[in-house]
Amino acid sequence: MSVIKWGLSLFLLLFCALALAQSFPSRPMKILVPSVAGSSPDIRARQIAAKLAEAFGQPVIVENRPGANGLIAAREAVKATPDGHTLFLALINNAVSDVLNPDPCCRLTKELVPVSRFTMTPLVMVVHPSLPSTLAQYLELAKAKPDSLTYASHGPGSISQLFGEWLKAERGIRLLEVPYKGVNSELPDLHGAQVSTAFVVPQVVLASIRSGKLRALAVAGPERLSILPDIPTTAQAGVRGLEAIAWNGIFVPAGTPQPVIERLHRELVRAYRAPEVEAQLRATGSYAAADTPEQFAAFVRSENDKWARVIRDAGIKAP
Repeated sequence: MSVIKWGLSLFLLLFCALALAQSFPSRPMKILVPSVAGSSPDIRARQIAAKLAEAFGQPVIVENRPGANGLIAAREAVKATPDGHTLFLALINNAVSDVLNPDPCCRLTKELVPVSRFTMTPLVMVVHPSLPSTLAQYLELAKAKPDSLTYASHGPGSISQLFGEWLKAERGIRLLEVPYKGVNSELPDLHGAQVSTAFVVPQVVLASIRSGKLRALAVAGPERLSILPDIPTTAQAGVRGLEAIAWNGIFVPAGTPQPVIERLHRELVRAYRAPEVEAQLRATGSYAAADTPEQFAAFVRSENDKWARVIRDAGIKAP
């Protein structure tokens, strides 16, 4: 009898989950974004919100919850009812926080579960145009004159700092870190040569590169960018194994029924693959990953492992 009861309970659970998926969504949805309105993640969230609203026939509202390196939005997402109506656009900052200063309230792949990765944006290494024109020459200069070159970071645990420290360790060079409080606030100093190097997303420096105010040395991704076709990848420039990609993706609270996650995944991938969305991504040096929940979870674990090693080896501490 116990086996029969167990089987009946399992059947009822599956039936309820399927019924929920079929009726989902039953009310307006929202996407929590851990950055300010008008930021790149906010723009991306609004792109897919419009597509999801069209697909589901329900309003999809974008709510900005910046602060605490992504934790404010993550905490709110975890507290939401796990029924698929509240989505969280996690950033690479959240994954880094999980290894630098983990908060057991809202860890990616634990309290928050992945649905699908959205954008991948490789960082571009840029320098003042008075500096060498290739990455190899830059590294030679850094070795010949230790501490003569500087790089801009956005503080402890930022991807710019992590990549700068990783490059130093891998190539045995010494660069002085210059921390900035705001994202992209280093640009005036880069133009004026007060700081010599930065690792930034391409859309921020594209105009400066094209005008000659800054020089791009390498793209920290697996392939060249269509908007910067003449700029080699770090591997092509002679530094293999070093990649730094700013990414984001959709998560939901743990406990969300699998059929709901699967339906969300299908519609998110359709949104990512919309021609106008793909065109806008390419124009800013990004592309959509559009992977499965399982692939996204594996990717997050690999990112955690990679950046944990960098943090440990460089002795980076939480702010």
